[in-house]
Amino acid sequence: MNYQHRKIISQLSLAIGLSAWLNAGASEANELQPSRDLHMSNLTQLTFEGDNGEAYFSFDGKQLIFQSNRGGYACDKIWTMNIDGSNKKMVSPDRGAHTCSFFYPGGQEILFASTSHLDGACPPKPELPSHIRYAWPLYPYDIYRARADGSGMQALTSDNPQYDAEPIMAADGKSIVFGSQRDGDFDIYSMDADGGNLKRLTDTVGYDGGPWFSHDGSKIAWRAWHPQTEAEKAQWRDNMEQDYIQSTPLDIWVMDADGSNKQRLTNNGATNWAPSWHPDGKRIVFSSNMDDWREDYKTYGHNFELYLINSDGSGLKRLTYNKVFDSFPMFSADGKKIAFGANRNPAKPRATDIFIADWKE
Repeated sequence: MNYQHRKIISQLSLAIGLSAWLNAGASEANELQPSRDLHMSNLTQLTFEGDNGEAYFSFDGKQLIFQSNRGGYACDKIWTMNIDGSNKKMVSPDRGAHTCSFFYPGGQEILFASTSHLDGACPPKPELPSHIRYAWPLYPYDIYRARADGSGMQALTSDNPQYDAEPIMAADGKSIVFGSQRDGDFDIYSMDADGGNLKRLTDTVGYDGGPWFSHDGSKIAWRAWHPQTEAEKAQWRDNMEQDYIQSTPLDIWVMDADGSNKQRLTNNGATNWAPSWHPDGKRIVFSSNMDDWREDYKTYGHNFELYLINSDGSGLKRLTYNKVFDSFPMFSADGKKIAFGANRNPAKPRATDIFIADWKE
């Protein structure tokens, strides 16, 4: 899920008073919003400027690649940094919106989605119907392959004039899985590392996005919403025709890498999203508002926490306990660290920053 959705959620959490910041003005890790984080220690904040998200490890665990509007940009660019927060470098063009970046194995190449092929500094936001309060636009991103410094960009999805983003590289470097608005719907596709051999993996009407390979490349986790009622189906048709998605409940699913053996892991009416795999291939970490039921509104709130679940849907465990947004979790390949985005810095209650912690079983 891209920057626009993250920003909407963080703004919503502030608007309804769920971001109860303590010690305003603090910026050091030991002065951050207190949290009873199970299995985490040595929490460290890595970004302090702008709004930041989707920080993902290189396969050797030494770097993170992320998106940020730091530097005063009106839309996100792609950056890399060391896991201690040093050596931050912008590796995408300085024009266009960018999202959903990832390293190739070996760290010499990167993936990201970009609108830099379009005119203008940032793509124009679509005009939404007056009754739509919260939604995120589906910009016509293409997925690009580039050298680690951003040079030598090569478009992998230029055949599609609509949204292509959310690319994740398999650990063997041979396959990419991604989300795409093509074929009249929003589905998950795979392709070779050079953009060839395109395959559609989901075909149920509705939203299927945010796919993530297991470490051995045999499984894919993703988030989904499939409209059931005629009103929901009409809403979805309008979303696809107008290139935006309204906020909806989402559930975590898993399937084999070829699209077979689909299994739904959550079914709680909440927004469960941003799944990625533990290196053991047996567990999935994700973000959800399932424990923020608002009885007064008869709906789920906007306090997102991190959770761990077995790939068969058993063993659900909550990992974080606070009153602010936590999401975009990813384990390092050795399972020793976890990175995620959060609104934990009291000095920046409206912005998301990147955090890293040691993982304790």
